[in-house]
Amino acid sequence: MSSTTHITQIATVAIHVSDQQKAVEFYVDQLGFEVRRDAPFGDGRWIEVAPPGASTTIALVPAGIPAGIRLSTGDADAVHADLVARGVDADAEVLRMGPAAPPMFTVRDPDGNSLILVEDS
Repeated sequence: MSSTTHITQIATVAIHVSDQQKAVEFYVDQLGFEVRRDAPFGDGRWIEVAPPGASTTIALVPAGIPAGIRLSTGDADAVHADLVARGVDADAEVLRMGPAAPPMFTVRDPDGNSLILVEDS
């Protein structure tokens, strides 16, 4: 079966951390990663780290923010409509949390694993 996709890459894998600053110190000081993004997010921060030159990042997120794999797409609305038409188990609509966060939605695979599709910023 051949199909096309408008999903462009595995962008970020988010993991839960109990202390974002300690996690940053581990990844940067001990593993040699670099901070790619550090921005306000809700009541906390959205922090992404990665090895130099890597395209995929690790988001160090506090409890309450969904962990998991985030995929990139250029147009969340179009991809959402396409996946729903294909019968994919997807959120009812694209989530918009305001100007600080890009449009996104979640799909679930046959085993219930969640993948979050995020529009490229």
